[in-house]
Amino acid sequence: MTGLMRWPGRYTDRHGTEEILFESDGRELIRTTIRGVRFEGESMDDLGALGGEPPELPFSFSEGGLSSCLLEWEVPMPVDVAGDGVRQGVLRCALRLRDPGGPGRGPDTEPLTATLRLDGHEYRVAGPGDLEHALHALQRELPRAARLRACVACAWSDYHPAGSPMMAGLACFRDAKDLYRRVDGKHGPHGIFAVWHAQTELVQETWLCEEFEHRTSDHGYRGPFPYRGSL
Repeated sequence: MTGLMRWPGRYTDRHGTEEILFESDGRELIRTTIRGVRFEGESMDDLGALGGEPPELPFSFSEGGLSSCLLEWEVPMPVDVAGDGVRQGVLRCALRLRDPGGPGRGPDTEPLTATLRLDGHEYRVAGPGDLEHALHALQRELPRAARLRACVACAWSDYHPAGSPMMAGLACFRDAKDLYRRVDGKHGPHGIFAVWHAQTELVQETWLCEEFEHRTSDHGYRGPFPYRGSL
């Protein structure tokens, strides 16, 4: 998947609802226009107004980013189904951003709902958390024969041990496979810190390229997809 992607979406706050279109390179850029104002950020919870100071009402901001609103968007989500090839699903996400006067930003104040539509069925997960954990939870809801086909589930992707944002910040090591496949933890000569410099780029969890391979339990610092145990 290359070039600029366009995701249909919706913006809702106390002033009303507007159908919008998100543009993204699948890596570190998300843009949209809401009520005639252009917004840009690296993550859906970090969309700031382009061109300097945030505009006045009818928007709410916290630390320069949109707040007090509901952001919804849809992205394609291929799924490998054993015996049936690749099936095209649609992932619909809804992120509720906190009020400026409320608690600080973070997973506890920004509930995320993710719904995968696949072959006439819907699989839904909801609760505090980020896109990574939502996709792990969705994978657990799918039939055993179905496996998500996206960077979050790829053998060559990993997160920095210091943490990751609500979405994106996923390091791709497709050009350093031999080095990455030796990663066995956080520290040491084969730790993720030792190879972090070799990453090809940072990508979003739902991005996909031709180098995709399904993740197994013996890959990298972050372990298998989905996680073992509860999320």
